[in-house]
Amino acid sequence: MQHNKNGSKTTIKDEKIIVNKELNIWEALFPVLALVAMLAYNVFVFGDDALSGSNQFVLLLGGAVAAFVGFRNKISYKFMIEEVAENIKSTAGAILILLMVGALAGTWLISGIIPSMIYYGLQVLNPTIFLAACLIICAIISIATGSSWTTSATVGIALIGIGEALGISLGMTAGAVLSGAYFGDKMSPMSDTTNLAPAMAGTDLFTHIKYMAYTTVPTIVITLIIFIILGFTQNSTGEADTAVLLADINKAFNITPWLFLVPIIVVLLIIKKTPPLAALLAGTILGGIFALIFQPEVVAQITGAEELTFTTAYKGIMQAITVKTSVATENAALADLFTAGGMAKMLGTIWLILCAMVFGGIMDAIGALAKISAFMLTLFDSIFGLFASTVFTCIGLNFTASDQYLAIVVPGKMYAKAYADKGLAPENLSRTLEDSGTVTSVLIPWNTCGAYHSGVLGVSVFDYAIYAIFNWLSPFMTLIFAAFKIKIKQLATK
Repeated sequence: MQHNKNGSKTTIKDEKIIVNKELNIWEALFPVLALVAMLAYNVFVFGDDALSGSNQFVLLLGGAVAAFVGFRNKISYKFMIEEVAENIKSTAGAILILLMVGALAGTWLISGIIPSMIYYGLQVLNPTIFLAACLIICAIISIATGSSWTTSATVGIALIGIGEALGISLGMTAGAVLSGAYFGDKMSPMSDTTNLAPAMAGTDLFTHIKYMAYTTVPTIVITLIIFIILGFTQNSTGEADTAVLLADINKAFNITPWLFLVPIIVVLLIIKKTPPLAALLAGTILGGIFALIFQPEVVAQITGAEELTFTTAYKGIMQAITVKTSVATENAALADLFTAGGMAKMLGTIWLILCAMVFGGIMDAIGALAKISAFMLTLFDSIFGLFASTVFTCIGLNFTASDQYLAIVVPGKMYAKAYADKGLAPENLSRTLEDSGTVTSVLIPWNTCGAYHSGVLGVSVFDYAIYAIFNWLSPFMTLIFAAFKIKIKQLATK
């Protein structure tokens, strides 16, 4: 236990809950309210450009407000900075993965992997079934890999390209991708959040997964039905241009099924529990090798050289990995699809994550996160109220702490005794943590998950949020089950 005047630190499975007994609820809420007000005005002024930098600075201003509250409650500057540093440290893996995703997207473009996925996808998928197919494909991949992030960075990128070529809203496509990805992430025993939630609540993994199915299966079925209906509303004009698109893709790249070996290898590496960073690095290197084998003209072209030499090959691959790269095409519809941003494209997202971690770290250091959670616990006395309090706390922590792990750990530890006192089995808590903490993280632009998926897919959170049906429907489903006392397991009594 480490003490800092009013702040004390308790370590729980590499996560900490900091309690400040002198901090009152209004002081804890003040930075949140200030941040909401500043973000609202900033988005009003800048619109979609708010994430280009101004929101990042607003998050720092929110952190400054939280620091002011901390100073008033005798929390030292050093202590707050230490928490910020630990928060940023916890995102190191995510930041490296983001950079590697940018690199992978670059080599997968110039190698023809992504164009091949689009090419064959256009022949198989049509606008009517496309959204439902996105949901199912991403759900399967995510269950297999245990990672919504990996799903988004691989098959998600390709599906976005196919959807754009078919003339389907990018927001709809991204919503379907993320709905499927988070369903798989929740239900996979290999998912880190699926392991974390039962650990925090005090139950075992497979009891947790089985109990989650009661709320998760109806949610994904409703989501699938909605996407099927949305599919029938899509204008099929995209099909009319398919022949032209296919011809232009074939003209720009050497299209062959052999290129699918690379994504297959990456998925297999993830399934074999290879660290995602290592798997993505392997995918990036293989993408570069396949580019030299199958697309030498493309590699030479992006360097401005007439022929491929060792130097131009090296330069072309490195450009694709690090900076914006475009493959020449006369088809305006394919111009965006034939462009990748490399590692440089991810720097804006990383910037957002770092600033969000500053705000979340200071809020944690001053004890505001724990105070807000404890306050929520006092608002309700009924069983339904306890479930509702858990849901709102998880969503609130995703909003304020900007990290889905804290949105699971803090309420998990704060509410475990309350659930036991009500005679509720711990799997009730673990399920609610996942239904509200894990899945809603992607709906908040400055949350690590929202920033990541928005950056990887190239679609604003504001554009896909309404279509990420599974993600916002899940908390409502868990509340419905609680309200009608459906599958609310009681503690066994002797």
